[in-house]
Amino acid sequence: MTPKRSWIAVTGLALASAFVQPVCADGGDGGGGGSGGDPATEPTLQPAYVKGIEAINQQRWADAVSALNGHVRGHWDHADGHNYLAYAYRKSGRMDEAFRHYRRALQIDPRHLGAHEYIGEAYLQVNRPEEAERHLKRLSELCLSQCNEYKDLQRAFTQYRASR
Repeated sequence: MTPKRSWIAVTGLALASAFVQPVCADGGDGGGGGSGGDPATEPTLQPAYVKGIEAINQQRWADAVSALNGHVRGHWDHADGHNYLAYAYRKSGRMDEAFRHYRRALQIDPRHLGAHEYIGEAYLQVNRPEEAERHLKRLSELCLSQCNEYKDLQRAFTQYRASR
């Protein structure tokens, strides 16, 4: 999920959670994120998370890092929070921190499509295509090569190869 689509998802989730009860038996939202329960405890509705996503959408990477670091301190098991924090770190050029938070997102949710896409792009950025290839293969298994995350990472590979 790109950051722009994420903001739409966060806004939609906020509106939906105010009016409907979750339908998943386990209370989860299926996206590797929050509890799906009480909006007051839903990680994607927390002010620091929302502020971080807003900063990402405005390409204010330092603000995003600051807000999302605060968010993950309070929601250590929120895969989406770690994924977007890693994204902000990557865009800031802080690759070690980016990899650390992408790995944490995947530790929490090994099926997190966005984390697989973004860590793959990060590996291409640091010239480690063999590592990126593993995440492309995993995305192919998770979504049968049909999801946007797979297509986006595949496109990044095409650009990477063309630039070599």
